[in-house]
Amino acid sequence: MKKYNVFGIGNALVDIEFEVEDHFFKTHGVEKGVMTLVDERRQSSLVTAINGERVKKQGGGSAANTLIALSQFGGKGYYACKVANDDYGHFYLKDLHEVGLESNLHPSILEDGITGKCLVMVTPDADRTMNTFLGITSSLDISAVDEDAIKSSDYVYIEGYLVTSGNGKDAMKHTKDLAEKHGVKTSLTLSDPAIVAAFREGFNEVIGHGVDLLFCNEEEAMQFTETDNLLEAREKLKYIAKRFAITLGKNGAMIFDGDTFIDIESYNVQAIDSNGAGDMFAGAFLYGITNGHSCADAGKIASLAASKVVSKFGPRLENGHVEDIMKRLVL
Repeated sequence: MKKYNVFGIGNALVDIEFEVEDHFFKTHGVEKGVMTLVDERRQSSLVTAINGERVKKQGGGSAANTLIALSQFGGKGYYACKVANDDYGHFYLKDLHEVGLESNLHPSILEDGITGKCLVMVTPDADRTMNTFLGITSSLDISAVDEDAIKSSDYVYIEGYLVTSGNGKDAMKHTKDLAEKHGVKTSLTLSDPAIVAAFREGFNEVIGHGVDLLFCNEEEAMQFTETDNLLEAREKLKYIAKRFAITLGKNGAMIFDGDTFIDIESYNVQAIDSNGAGDMFAGAFLYGITNGHSCADAGKIASLAASKVVSKFGPRLENGHVEDIMKRLVL
């Protein structure tokens, strides 16, 4: 048995979450439903314009949310990332420790700079819109990648958002190369439709001859494969991933286990906040397949976990959720 179930790498961001109405986006020129990179001044001006009560403040970033989900289920994870020697950076480091994740971070080696922050705006339809200031995480590079930690893991999990910078893409490729060198399975998330559209070639560079496991939603699958329907997209994905999971929102998910397609049912809940639903699905799924469950059973765990997350604010499960999920499912 290896020390870690998953070695993850991604952008470390402190999530600052607010509720807004749809008219806010039109008034302030914000594109709804996607992640947009902004500078610190733009992000601060939006926070000031919201002028509302903050819903959540947590350590986040896509891959971090996934590793935290893994840890909440009892899995062991290592997260490679970069934060600054500032209040938000120390908050982030403390948060990682409290959720049980190991990382490359230590107070004595944090650099001067500004820790990245993600402004998450949630509308009444439960959609989430993110305006992200990357700060020091934009300089994350191969120095954050720990070969021994990768060698000690069942899987690596690579966040797609890293493809937006040259050094981030190099870190993605380096992580994948080291995993393959040591016989560790590779997994990747496509992260966001807008990122896929803008950086398709970068993703192709990282994927190379393929990955063991791919995570995406329906829109990302079609965007990446340049198709306009899911059936065609899933056939094309077979050529780049041995296995993959496509989340379908209220329609559940579709999993390819290497041989057959498996439909995963959704769970009927009142959606409040979709922020982190895909990250939770990936984390719970990775927990399942690294702890003796089949792809089908891991998909059930992941789908129910994602339903719990969208029925509350924030990307994490709350006390009692994991026990409820495992008791509710007959695996």
